[in-house]
Formats: sequence, C-alpha cells, structure tokens
Amino acid sequence: MGANTAENTNLRLKAVLDVLAEEVWTGEKLNAGAVLGEAISRVPLNDHESELLSGGIPRGHKTLTTATGKLVKAGWLVKGRSGWSITDDGQRATVAFPEPATFSSALDAGTAVPAGTPLPSAPAVQPVKAAATAAKADPKADEAPSKTSKVAGKAAKLVEEAVAPVAKAVRKRKPAAKATPETEAEAPAAPAVSVETIEQPEAVAVAGDFNVLIGAPANWAPQYDEAQMELDQVDQLWKIAADVPAGFYTFKIALNRSWDENYGAFGVFDGPNHEVHHGGGLLVIQYDHRTRDIVLP
Repeated sequence: MGANTAENTNLRLKAVLDVLAEEVWTGEKLNAGAVLGEAISRVPLNDHESELLSGGIPRGHKTLTTATGKLVKAGWLVKGRSGWSITDDGQRATVAFPEPATFSSALDAGTAVPAGTPLPSAPAVQPVKAAATAAKADPKADEAPSKTSKVAGKAAKLVEEAVAPVAKAVRKRKPAAKATPETEAEAPAAPAVSVETIEQPEAVAVAGDFNVLIGAPANWAPQYDEAQMELDQVDQLWKIAADVPAGFYTFKIALNRSWDENYGAFGVFDGPNHEVHHGGGLLVIQYDHRTRDIVLP
C-alpha cells in the first residue's frame, strides 16, 4: 500500500491493467464494476479512502473510477459498451513498467511504451477456468475461489435461474405417443414455436446514484456505456448485473441515452425514483418495456 491516496490510486490503476491483462489469458470477462472491485481488493482502501461520500460511495472508489481516464488517455484501456478491455499497448505496458514505481512515473509523465516491447507471455499460473475445472474434478481441493471465479459463478447462477422455469415447463409436458407409419401420415405438422417480440428502444440505461460504482464517469448520466442494459431476445427484458457494495440506492430507467424519455417507480413517465436496499454483491435489474417498469429478481 502507498503512503497516500495518490500513490494508492496509481497502484490500483496498475491492478486494473493487470486484471484486464489476465482476462486475455483466462478468457473470463468481468464488468467494469468487478474490475474496479478486484483492483481495490488487491490494494485495499485505507481509513480515509473508505469514508463514504454522498450516495454511499467510498472516497477511494470514486477517485479510482475518475483516475481510470488516465489509462484511457495513455491508450492502454478502452471503455466500450460490452465492458472494459486492455489494448495491445496496455499489455506491453505491463511488461515495460512491471514495478509500481516505474508504472506510476510513466503514467503520470505520459511516457510511451518503448518501441519493441513484446506482448506479455502466457502466465506460469494455471488459468482461472482450468483451475476451477481441476477443483471440480478433485472434491478435496481446498483452494479458495478467486474473485473472477466468484463473479463467473454468480453469472452462471443467474442464467440457470432464468432458464429453470422454461426447463420445468418442458419437463411437465406429456411425451408424445410413438409414431407408427399410419399415424405419422395422418398427424398434422407441429406448429412452429415463436418468441413474442415487441418494438424496443435503441438503448436502455439504468441512471442512478451507483453508476460510478459500475465504472461510469458520473452518476445519473444515461449517456455512458457502463450504464446501458442488454436486451434478452428470449424474454424481451433489458438486463444489467453488477457487483456493488451494500447500501440504499435510487435510479431511473432512461431510454436512448438521454433524459427525454425516462420512467420511474411503477413505470410512470418522469416519475419518482426507483429505490432498492441492497445487501451487497451482485445487483440485478431488469426492465420490461411493455410495462415501462423494472423487475428485481
């Protein structure tokens, strides 16, 4: 840990880049909030940095979120709609500036990565996915799961819960009688199964007082990529999931990256804020454009 907030923030910026570089080899993709959370777990907040600002955001977390702009400016980080990713130059930076002191100096001075710096080689440690598979094969494995595997596990659980009702309905159906040549000729063709679709907006965002916790530059700003939800074509729900600290949060649903059309509690146009008391961990929010209201699973 550094001697002050500035040093700690640079250490966490290096951790952000390290986490993203590790993703290249593990193949696991964390959302922006999880990347920031992992960086803070590697370089914990001190007492001053742990103080909560308005909206329940730790001071050090907000400082780190803002400081990630330095990685973008250096050309080492790209913030996209699907999440954050490290550039080739960013990967080379982890090779050129492996020590915290040299990394901080290069970032603060705007030092370019030296020409000819190679991309990092594959890590000697076993990738997270492979380690998780090995642990499953060996019931006696007692290694604690990493942050990456925990997030992946939560995501898998969400998918499983979403699919469960459909699987249950399929299991309840009676099996069809075995077809004979006679019945096969008489039986009409089964109707094709279709998925109900409705006209959807071009973009849907969750704009509230926790956006910086999931990587956005500011709160209550529906224009940023980190606030955007993704449309599930199967159930026609817009969804977003992110790890955020325990707290009381408020937000609205804003369409097409602006406040021109927004919906609050009970799907009311320009209505009061949605409110949620969150116990910490993965927060999942779903928006149904048919009702203009949210669904908290």
